[in-house]
Amino acid sequence: MAISTFDIFKVGIGPSSTHTTGPMRAGLNFATRLAHENLIKNTSRLEAILYGSLGATGKGHRSDIAILLGLEGYTPETIDPNKIDAYIQQIRTHQEIRLFNKYPVSFNEHDNLTFCYETSLPFHPNGMQFSAFNSQGTQLLKARYYSIGGGFVVDGEHQDLQDDEVEIAYPFSSALELIAHCQSSNMSISSLMLENEKSWRSEDQIRHELLQLWQVMKLCGERGCQQTGILPGGLNIERRAAKLYASLSHTKKNSNIDPLNTLDWVNAFAIAVNEENAAGGRVVTAPTNGAAGIIPAVLHYYTSFYPEANDEGIIRFLLTAAAIGILYKKNASISGAEVGCQGEVGSACSMAAGALTEVMGGTLSQIENAAEIAMEHNLGLTCDPIGGLVQAPCIERNAMAAVKAINASRLALRGDGSHVVSLDKVIKTMRETGHDMQSKYKETSQGGLATNAIDIPVNVIEC
Repeated sequence: MAISTFDIFKVGIGPSSTHTTGPMRAGLNFATRLAHENLIKNTSRLEAILYGSLGATGKGHRSDIAILLGLEGYTPETIDPNKIDAYIQQIRTHQEIRLFNKYPVSFNEHDNLTFCYETSLPFHPNGMQFSAFNSQGTQLLKARYYSIGGGFVVDGEHQDLQDDEVEIAYPFSSALELIAHCQSSNMSISSLMLENEKSWRSEDQIRHELLQLWQVMKLCGERGCQQTGILPGGLNIERRAAKLYASLSHTKKNSNIDPLNTLDWVNAFAIAVNEENAAGGRVVTAPTNGAAGIIPAVLHYYTSFYPEANDEGIIRFLLTAAAIGILYKKNASISGAEVGCQGEVGSACSMAAGALTEVMGGTLSQIENAAEIAMEHNLGLTCDPIGGLVQAPCIERNAMAAVKAINASRLALRGDGSHVVSLDKVIKTMRETGHDMQSKYKETSQGGLATNAIDIPVNVIEC
């Protein structure tokens, strides 16, 4: 399957691409199947079961809300986050879902939506099952889906819901192949990716949509820098991006007083985005919601502190980052439930490091080196969200990774591109490390900080 830049970067809502965006897409697909198979008018009751990691932390990640909205026909890209609470209240008050906002179907969450954390479906920890019944109780349709990270969803046959079998100009499945294509064609990574993207869109459309993605990232950060109060979910974590932004804005003109002031700005950008994500706001998966602050923070660093930054550089940055993200998607995983947070924050850090190195004038070897350095020092990173919420340690972790990405780029740019460990080898190592990691450290909130830092129970239902 050819993967597009716009598969890696997608507009959605928080707090999780795997647990929120994916289930919403799955619910929408199931409703669409009912319509296409002429079953929708005979459907009188729906059931949904969330397994494994989805079952363990689905409440904290708002998977239940996402499924209800998907069945009603909403999409992550277009739904107004400010109206979600009203939509859900209507569903719960009337105990019915209106498929595509038209066909009422009985749905009592207590009876019809089950969080089954003790059982995982085959193929992936993030499994879902939907069933539709008629008024006599006869099952009309049953379907399974897997949310495999970054908003990607596959059905029970492991077929991607958006698989369109597009042929691209320069297919690659490894960093070695990617660099070989670039060398033989005398192109940069971003130029090669631009040629591949033309299999889906015109060049003008590609450029426009990439800049639109950057605008969504910027707006998300700007909202995060203005919002105050307590994040939802029960941990009582206070937003801090607004205070940090106000403090930095006051001292910006005197930033030379503190040589590390630039890092404070990077921290503020990353925290702002991830606080918005934690609050269920609109973000861009990069490559996941849990890691959504890293790419924007490093891009903010580029546009704010690099005098020659321009729109072309932003486009090149996103294309290069996507190329690296595709390598992780194909050869390892970007799902915290599958390989831990090294697959989310680690991948995003690697993507940002390589992308920054390209726009700073790095060679192909230096770009690969930067991406490798960033992942090498995220290996083994666990996914242990406290209370099943994408808040602690997730928000700070994005800030730390954004700074790490910048440092990885600077290390690579100060070298000549030679390095002992290749990007392909570190991706392989990440995959193997994730497979060896115990499930309690992979987005189940059953180990690590989730159980040692604070006594907050995970809201799950045994099945």
